[in-house]
Amino acid sequence: MRVRTWEYRQLPVIHKVNRPSRLDKARSLGFKAKQGYVIYRVRIKRGGRKRPVHKGVVYGKTVHQGIRKIKKTRSHRSLAEEKVGRKCSNLRVLNSYWVGQDATHKFFEVIMVDPSHNAIKRDPRINWIVSEKQNKRELRGLTSAGKKYRGLRQKGHKADGVRPSKRANW
Repeated sequence: MRVRTWEYRQLPVIHKVNRPSRLDKARSLGFKAKQGYVIYRVRIKRGGRKRPVHKGVVYGKTVHQGIRKIKKTRSHRSLAEEKVGRKCSNLRVLNSYWVGQDATHKFFEVIMVDPSHNAIKRDPRINWIVSEKQNKRELRGLTSAGKKYRGLRQKGHKADGVRPSKRANW
């Protein structure tokens, strides 16, 4: 694992890989070894979120004056999907998975699909992603990681105020 993360660190932040590092995981998330499917590996900085306030001054109640121990709403995996989605704007993000981490970085592999490829258009199991409504789905929280941070894994009374979205149900 240490050697592998060292190898990943030497490569660019976002780079295309020939085959998935975890084939079983990639296949379970929808990857097929055929034309139109691409895997990208991405490096994300680890750590929480520091509140961006000048000199640590928060104007408000004491309860909201935390600076350091704040966590981002979105996961590192979701940020990795966004990073790759912005880089490869002609492809659609299908899913992603963790492949390794060290002290400063986390590494994810993102499964991308080419919606303009005929092999994808003709396959009835994946051609739903060709639709224009699936465009930029990683930016709108429609991938698996996105639905998780939006709280859509829950149903019933646990998901009170979550559907259709937290803003719409406020």
